[in-house]
Amino acid sequence: MGNRVKQLFDIDYPIVQAGMIWCSGWRLASAVSNAGGLGLIGSGSMTPEILREHIGKCKQATGKPFGVNVPLLFPAAAEFMNIIVEEGVKIVFTSAGNPMKWTPFLKEHGITVVHVIANVKSAKKSEEAGVDAIVAEGFEAGGHNGKEETTTMVLIPLIREAVSLPLIAAGGIATGRAMLAAMALGAEGVQIGSRFAVAEESSAHPAFKQKIVEAKDGDTFLTLKKLVPVRLIRNKFFSEVEALQDRGAAADELSQLLGHGRSRKGMFEGDTEEGELEIGQVAGLIRSVKPASQIVDEIVREYNAAINQLSGISI
Repeated sequence: MGNRVKQLFDIDYPIVQAGMIWCSGWRLASAVSNAGGLGLIGSGSMTPEILREHIGKCKQATGKPFGVNVPLLFPAAAEFMNIIVEEGVKIVFTSAGNPMKWTPFLKEHGITVVHVIANVKSAKKSEEAGVDAIVAEGFEAGGHNGKEETTTMVLIPLIREAVSLPLIAAGGIATGRAMLAAMALGAEGVQIGSRFAVAEESSAHPAFKQKIVEAKDGDTFLTLKKLVPVRLIRNKFFSEVEALQDRGAAADELSQLLGHGRSRKGMFEGDTEEGELEIGQVAGLIRSVKPASQIVDEIVREYNAAINQLSGISI
């Protein structure tokens, strides 16, 4: 039986590089696509003009399929969608919003649509909207996260039981062994963020990449739940947030501390104390900065090695 995720995107391996803000520009997306996976440009930290530039450069850098991730709640979402159509992008991953709003528009233009969800209700809504596949993202993931705090190991079987769409697992996946575990739970592919955030081609600041490499278990934490839950590496800014929350601060006070540009300051500009450092729990397993092609190759080899190992184990 063929793999539906590979067939849907016409890729060699069912490995999707997440469209992360400040990390996923054209260099990373094209490198992952050239390596046999599906690279995504993360539009969430871009202006419309910059998105158009990255799409153009990605088309020049790869002849393989690539896509764009669009957070639907962003003010520029409508402009992004028009640019995507004008530039001939064939794959769009939507997140942080209602899939009903843009899926019909994208499908009318022959675009493959994938929506990112974190619960069964959203999965069913995505299927009703007519998306081609879904990404089920568990609590372990970096960046903005589902309020339910359902782990990937629980979420994937729940979603597999609820919908028939091709299912891509995300959250806490950085190795071939984790990929195999996700497939055993019912996924047909994986979306990986944190491991690719430290790729050589990632546009993240070297200081941020180093913080990821140095991270240990327990160094990330889900916070700002009164606003939008986000998983961060512990630093000075994180400690200030925690102190405010411990005092019972309201959402507007937390929003004032957050201000504007915190994620850019930490992830893109390299201020590892005052900036937001968004990354997944799996950072504790990431040991070094490598080219994206090497990361894809290692994941595939680990996956196949794990299958061979398990074939000799019976219960």
